[in-house]
Parts: sequence; C-alpha cells; structure tokens
Amino acid sequence: MPLFRNRSEAGRALAERVRAVVPDAHPLVLALPRGGVPVAFEVARALNAELDVFLVRKLGMPGEEELALGAIASGGVRVLNKELISYMRVPDDVLEAVTRREQHELERREQMYRKGRPAASVEGRTVVLIDDGLATGASMLAASRALRPQGAARIVVAVPVASRQTCDDFRREVDEIICLATPHPFGAVGIWYEDFAQISDQQVRALLEEAARGNHGLKSTAAR
Repeated sequence: MPLFRNRSEAGRALAERVRAVVPDAHPLVLALPRGGVPVAFEVARALNAELDVFLVRKLGMPGEEELALGAIASGGVRVLNKELISYMRVPDDVLEAVTRREQHELERREQMYRKGRPAASVEGRTVVLIDDGLATGASMLAASRALRPQGAARIVVAVPVASRQTCDDFRREVDEIICLATPHPFGAVGIWYEDFAQISDQQVRALLEEAARGNHGLKSTAAR
C-alpha cells in the first residue's frame, strides 16, 4: 500500500519531523533533483528556509542504467560501489567514460536550474539534504560527502521513505538521518507513492524560481 499520495504530501509530512530536529533560525534546504525538489520545497516553506538544489548524478552500468556503479556530486566528489564494480568486472575506461558523461550532464543541469544564480553557501550552516526516498542511497551518499569539505557545520539527511538498511547506514555518515518510514521488504521508492510521475526540468525551475522570489516566506537564494 502506498504511504504518500504524492511528493508534496510527503514533503509536508517530512517537514514536521525536520522542524523538531532542526531548531536553527536559518537552515539551508538542499534538494536532490529532480524528485527531491517538490519534497524539499514543502520542507523549506515550513521552516521558512532557503532552498537550493544540490546536483548528483548516478553512474549507471552501461546497458543496465538502473544498476548504480556509484554517483558524482557538485564539488567533484565521486562515490563508487567498489564491490559491484569488481563483481561486474567493469573496466576502468568504461567507468571513466560514464563519469565524464554524467559530469557533463551535472554541469548542464546546474546552469539550467539556477539560470545564473550562484549556488547557496553552505559554510558554517546546518544543511538539510532531501530526496523523495532512498533505495541504495548512492546519490545521497555522494551529496553528503561533498558537503563536508565545503564547510557545512551540520548535515541532516531527510527523506519520506527509505530501506531500513540504507537508513541505518547513514547514521555513520551524517549528523542526523530522518526517515519517516522504513518498510520491509522495501522494493523501490516509487511503490510507496500513489503518484510518482517523473518531475520535469521545467517543474524544478518553477519551484526554485518561486522559492527565490520569496514566495511563502522563503529566503531568496539570489539575495545572499
């Protein structure tokens, strides 16, 4: 049975938990595009927080793109699933080719989503990283590891739904992990939503622009 009607409903539910864990006056909410943006928008609205995106790209196995060899994130961080790479006998040149392709796409999306706005500064701040769910957690792991060298004071990962093992694994990676639900067996993130339609780049831009304009009391990224 689905747990959430859609990502916006999941974001409103998640906001209540995040509010209890993050008492900061001005936290920074970072969404993993694209599915994490509608969730994060609701959390940022509830917290009166600044909203931005943090770009992560999965490194998919050629021919089996859903099989994650790892992920890259803004800031030049790459996290690899070394056991899977070894098991699948993925050659180094193939891995590097996948990384280059996804790095190009990451940079393209970063420019498209922000439309010239600078990335929000994380230095000295509590950062709440949000996605619509965690299965393997590779993308979120890349994001969390990229933030620490940028000076984030505290990193909180918050998702509506996650596999139990992945949620537990993150307790060693970040300062706080919030998983509203950890159903078992987990399957895939999408089965826990009634509506899990793909989010378009246009929808991402619209939500970021609405946040940047200060709608719902959100602090403008462009004003920082």
